[in-house]
Amino acid sequence: MTIRILIAEDQQLVRQGLVALLRCEDVTVVGEAEDGEAAIEMARSLNPDIVLMDLSMPLLDGVEATRKLKRLLPDVRVLILTVANCERRVAEALAAGADGYALKKLGHEELMAAITAVRAGRSYLGPGISEELVREHLTGGDSSSPLTAREREVLRLIAQGLKNREIADTLKIAIKTVETHRTKIMQKLDLHNSAELATYAIRRGMIE
Repeated sequence: MTIRILIAEDQQLVRQGLVALLRCEDVTVVGEAEDGEAAIEMARSLNPDIVLMDLSMPLLDGVEATRKLKRLLPDVRVLILTVANCERRVAEALAAGADGYALKKLGHEELMAAITAVRAGRSYLGPGISEELVREHLTGGDSSSPLTAREREVLRLIAQGLKNREIADTLKIAIKTVETHRTKIMQKLDLHNSAELATYAIRRGMIE
């Protein structure tokens, strides 16, 4: 049976690329929406099997569009297709009702595998997305994190580019205490410099 797909993506070149990528006998692209509001209206009128939903769109982003769409049309499957490889964003999308989350860098076979999975009622997380970290965000905590609450606070400030003195002033603690926290954080996470710490914090959704 042909799978009817609606593409929600604000960039025309990306939409055209997806249409070309999906050109096969098993798929029909029934519509293309340029923003989240249009995606909802088109889904209501076209009743697609799957909506390929971008995250960053005008008027209504992919997370809010997914939430509204699933409330109005719970049987329509939503596959997030984006460049954002951040566990927090994945968790937000899944919590909003998305059935799958994949990165735009995937090829035809991987995209079809994702589409087939969500069409069959299964959830899908694309390669490179940590299920463990997504699960942690979905459960609303850092229970699996080796860091204490204070260490996470220090890490967030390090990732924002603050120096030890600035962190000490912000948290009203001694510089030596900041240095101790920094050392323990790097040891626990097996990271070795501020750049690696910042990357870790961004991927965990601790800063934008």
